[in-house]
Amino acid sequence: MRRVIIGTAGHIDHGKTSLVKALTGIDADRLKEEKERGITIDIGFADLTIGDTHFSIVDVPGHERFVKNMLAGAHGIDLVMLVVAADEGVMPQTREHFEICRLLEVKAGLVVITKIDMVDAEFIELVKADVADYCAGSFLDGAPILTVSSKTGEGIEDLRKAIAKLAAKVESRDDTAVARLPIDRVFTIRGFGTVVTGTLIAGRIQVGDEMELLPSNQRRTRVRGIQVHGRATQEARAGERTAINLQGVDVSEIDRGQVLAPAGRLQAGSMLDVRLDLIEAAPRPLRTRARVRLHIGTAEVLARVVLLGRAELAPGSGGFAQLRLESPALALPGDHFIIRSYSPSMTIGGGLIVDPHPQKHRARDGAKVVELLENLVAADEVERIILYVETAGERGMSQAAIAARSGAPDDLIKLASEAMTKSRRAVAASNNPLLLISRQAFDDLSRRVRALLKDFHQKMPLESGIAREEVRDRLFDGLNPEIFKAVVSGLSERNEAVAEKDLLRLATHRVALSQEEQAAKDHIAGIFSDAALQPITLEEAISRTGPQFGIDSGRAQRFAQMLINSGDLVKVADLVFHRSALDSLRETLQRYKSQHGSRIDVGIFKDLTGVSRKYAIPLLEYMDRQRVTRRIGDAREIL
Repeated sequence: MRRVIIGTAGHIDHGKTSLVKALTGIDADRLKEEKERGITIDIGFADLTIGDTHFSIVDVPGHERFVKNMLAGAHGIDLVMLVVAADEGVMPQTREHFEICRLLEVKAGLVVITKIDMVDAEFIELVKADVADYCAGSFLDGAPILTVSSKTGEGIEDLRKAIAKLAAKVESRDDTAVARLPIDRVFTIRGFGTVVTGTLIAGRIQVGDEMELLPSNQRRTRVRGIQVHGRATQEARAGERTAINLQGVDVSEIDRGQVLAPAGRLQAGSMLDVRLDLIEAAPRPLRTRARVRLHIGTAEVLARVVLLGRAELAPGSGGFAQLRLESPALALPGDHFIIRSYSPSMTIGGGLIVDPHPQKHRARDGAKVVELLENLVAADEVERIILYVETAGERGMSQAAIAARSGAPDDLIKLASEAMTKSRRAVAASNNPLLLISRQAFDDLSRRVRALLKDFHQKMPLESGIAREEVRDRLFDGLNPEIFKAVVSGLSERNEAVAEKDLLRLATHRVALSQEEQAAKDHIAGIFSDAALQPITLEEAISRTGPQFGIDSGRAQRFAQMLINSGDLVKVADLVFHRSALDSLRETLQRYKSQHGSRIDVGIFKDLTGVSRKYAIPLLEYMDRQRVTRRIGDAREIL
C-alpha cells in the first residue's frame, strides 16, 4: 500500500479541522482548550484510506501565535491542502503558511475553498479567481481548486477523488534509508510507559530495535511496541504516522524536537551549511550574524546566520550561509528548514541543508566555500559522499563519520567507496573498518614524508634512517594511525621508501662510509662477535674503538646504532649481543632437544652456555619472545 502525508495550511477559522473531520470522520482537535475555544492550538492527526493509498493527514493551527506548532507538523509532507474560506479569501496566515510550504519545497497540492454554504455562487467564483491569481507562478500554479462545505458535505467526495489522483504522482518514500522519527508528542500510557509519536520520514522501525534519542547523543532505548494510526504492528515504514512505545526511558527525558534514530548511526551538530532563500515579504534585508529562530523537523533552535560571500541578503534573494546553532540539532543533507526573525517572530525565509557537519568557515574562504556548496547541491548521493571525503582532507573519513554526515545506508557508502577508489579520487587507508582519505591529501602526506626523509638523510648521512615514531609524531599527529600505515605502505610499494624494523629511509639512501669509518664499524661488530654470550656494554665497545681509529665517541655511537638497526647487533633487555651468538644459541638448544628432550631449566641453560644467571634470565626471556622456548612454571620447553 502506498503511503502519502497530507498537510493542511491556511488562516485561522477557515475550517481546516472541520474539513479533516468531513474527509475522515476524525476530529483532529484533541486538547480540552481547543474544544472550549473552538480553535486549533497544536497539530492534530487523522488518517484516510482511498483505494491502495493510505493518507496520513496533519492538521495545523492557523493562528499566528501558533505558527511554531504549525511548523512542527509541516515537515515532511508530500501534499498540501491550502484551505481558504469562501467568506474571507486569502488572509495573512494563508500567505505565511503558503510561503512555508514553498520554502519546504512541497511538490504538489490543491486548494480547497471551504464554507461555500455561507456565500452565493458568484462570490465563490470571485474567491476562486483570487486564489488562482495568488498561486500563479508557484508550485500550486494550475493545481485543482475545489469548493466544499464541511457542514453539508457538498464537494467532499470530489475532494477525495482529487486527493487520490494527486497521490498517484507522489514519489514513494525511501524505506531503505536510515530511519528518522522527528518527535512531535510524548506522553505516558498506564501499563505501557513512555510513548512518542511522529511522522516517520525515512526508513523502517521494528519492535526490538535499539534506538537513540538525538540530539542528546546519550540516551539509548529499545522499541517495546509500535502503532501505526492506532493499530498495533511489528514495523513502521516511511510515510506512516507512528507511535513508539519506548523501553527504559522516562517521559521527562524527551521533548518535542528530538529525533528517534538507530543507535550510534547519526550525530547532531552545532553548525549547518545551507542554501538560504529570503521571502519577498521579509521586512528588511538579513544581515550576516543575525540571530534567528531555526525550525527543522519538529525542533526550534536559536541560531546565528553567517552569510557566505556577502554581507546581507535582500528580500526575495538567496545565497549560501552557515548557521551556527546555540544548541545542537540533527539534520541531514536535503532536509528543509524555516527561519523566523528572532523578535518579533515572523517567517522570513528557509532553505536546504547542504552539509550538516561543516568546518567553521573563514571570511577569506567565502568564494571557495560557495563553489563547494554549489557542487554539493548539484551532486547525487554518491558524488556527495565523495565530496565530503575530499573536504575532510588528511583527517580522512571513517564509515561512521560518512554515515553521520551523509545519512547514507551502508550499501550506498560501499558503492561510493568503490567509485572513488576506482577513479583514484580516494585511497582506502583501511577496509575493515572502512577509512577513506582523498587522493590529494594522501599524496600530499606522502610528499611530506619523502621531504622529511630527504632532509634527515642530508643532515644525518651516517644514520640508516629516521625512527618511524618520530615521523608519525611530526607529520601524523592527531590523525588516524591507519593513515600513517597506509602512507608508509604506499611509499614502500612504489619503492620510494623502505621500512626497516623501527626505521624509515628513502629507497635511494645508502650509508656511505670511508675506509676508516667502515673499519671502525667492523671493529665494533667484531668486539661483540668475539664476546659471544659474555656481552660487554656499548660504552666499553665504543671506548675501545674511538682512539684506535681516530674517531670521536659520537661517531662511534652512530656506527653501533647502525649495527643495531641492521640487525647485526641485538638488544636483549639492557644487554647487547652479536646476531651470530644468538643464532649459535638457537642451534645449541635444538641439539640439546634432540639429545636430551625439550625440557630445560635455568641451571641446565647455564651449563650449556657458560653464562651466569645475570645473563641467563634475559637470554631465556628473549628466546621465549622469539618462540624458541616456552616457559612452563619454573622450567621451559624448547619448541
